[in-house]
Amino acid sequence: MNGSSEVRFHRGVMNSPASSNLRRQVAELLVLRASGHLSDHQRRYPQWELPNSTLQRLLQEGVGGVILLGGTAVELQQRTQQLQGWSSQRLLFCADVEEGVGQRFEGASWLVPPLALGRLFRDDPELAMALSERYGRCTGEQARRCGLNWVLGPVCDVNNNPANPVINVRAWGEDPSSASALAVAFQRGLSQADVLGCAKHFPGHGDTASDSHLDLPVLPHSRERLEQVELPPFRAAIAAGIDSVMTAHLLLPELDPQQPATLSKAVLTDLLRRQMGFNGLVVTDALVMEAISARHGAAEAAVLAFEAGADLILMPADADAAIDGLCAGFNSGRLPLERLEESRQRRAHALQSIPISAPSGPIVTAADQALEAELVRHSLTIRDAVVRADAGINLVRVDSLLPGAAALSGWSPALRIPETQGFRSVVLHGEGLSPWSGQPEAPLALDRLGNGPVMLQLFLRGNPFRAGRDAQEPWAAAIQQLVALNRLAGVVIYGSPYLWESLQAILPSGCPAAYSAGQMQEAQRQVLTALFPTSSPAGGGGAFTD
Repeated sequence: MNGSSEVRFHRGVMNSPASSNLRRQVAELLVLRASGHLSDHQRRYPQWELPNSTLQRLLQEGVGGVILLGGTAVELQQRTQQLQGWSSQRLLFCADVEEGVGQRFEGASWLVPPLALGRLFRDDPELAMALSERYGRCTGEQARRCGLNWVLGPVCDVNNNPANPVINVRAWGEDPSSASALAVAFQRGLSQADVLGCAKHFPGHGDTASDSHLDLPVLPHSRERLEQVELPPFRAAIAAGIDSVMTAHLLLPELDPQQPATLSKAVLTDLLRRQMGFNGLVVTDALVMEAISARHGAAEAAVLAFEAGADLILMPADADAAIDGLCAGFNSGRLPLERLEESRQRRAHALQSIPISAPSGPIVTAADQALEAELVRHSLTIRDAVVRADAGINLVRVDSLLPGAAALSGWSPALRIPETQGFRSVVLHGEGLSPWSGQPEAPLALDRLGNGPVMLQLFLRGNPFRAGRDAQEPWAAAIQQLVALNRLAGVVIYGSPYLWESLQAILPSGCPAAYSAGQMQEAQRQVLTALFPTSSPAGGGGAFTD
């Protein structure tokens, strides 16, 4: 039965006061997606972001949480106030701000990816943990100033698979030790800022080669292996008092050969609740993701998740169908009403543990700006620092334009600084005109790019929804082609340490090169002022995009 037919069926029988009260109680446990912008026409993802009329109705009917994306930090302040005004209860307001609020909302601090500190932990664990705690506090304080009370982090996945297309640099470590220590330090910072945290994606999404936004990954490991690698960061976060745990949409045949973790009682109730002793909120990952929505309608997915042990239902494909499906489950006895009350109490306890009012003052403080710059400095590698060419092509590849804090704009240092030295910018987004010739040994179609030395800047970090497509691009062969023609002016990698490690091995000695974990403008500025020490802010050659 599809979602729409379920809605029509259940609404026809649920019109008594008792049914109305049950519906409000069930609705408390939903967290719906909304744009951070105030107006409907500003929504960037209307297939997921509900229009204001629907949001207002659902909040008035009892929906208890909103996840936000898009807009500026100032708009987010206004938006959370608007949404709260549509509800008679205190709402949970959350966002995926794993790398600072500025990662999603322009005008706040966008910090380096957590894996940068995981790498620093190898050489200086005390410094890495101190920075991680400050990272968490900065994120939490800015979140509160913007009206958020729940940060969907830390990522507790151990990224021990470099080919992972969905976790990658989002993880705090590539081994259980660093991932555990730094996730706990980040959570300490969140607690100091009086916001809720969320350990994700349970029981561990770090060793997968597919993206659960697009498919259902399989983690074929034994329970013994899970205890050694995947579970330690979650155990550490639970011991540190983490407020919530988010489920992973992946199949673990050794624990449950039938259902993914999000829908598995063996994973959420037996393992997480009973064996690991977690008593806080369990929230699903977004149920609109293909790993779930391709296999279940909105109502059945919500019922299966709640039946498995989840408390909060995040981003169901159809909110009304999810509520009605859950109500039908309680009315039929499939779901015990005691579980509904337990989940509502957990939600209430979480909200009672944090203050209502947001602190006053600017969203970004001088201390926040200093932290952003310090984190960038500790995550840079500069090799043979000075670009000697005085003109040429600034070839920039961007793997995605993130909503909120895009890596590139017309005034980004990655464009502006090379342009002051006479470089003409060509920006490749992966769409439109292709830079590729089709020749494996000489993949760049240099006749399309023009003459002169090429300054190559690659913004490639491994992002969800791209299914690892960026990793298939022949940048190693392109660099060898430019070296053979004596046309390589320099190379900068922003994002993936794995790409940097593979490419730096083929760079000739004396070739200016740099790696930055961060892609934000502060990272660009630090890298390129080192590579172009005589650059000035003025000028510009006029970038174009394919």
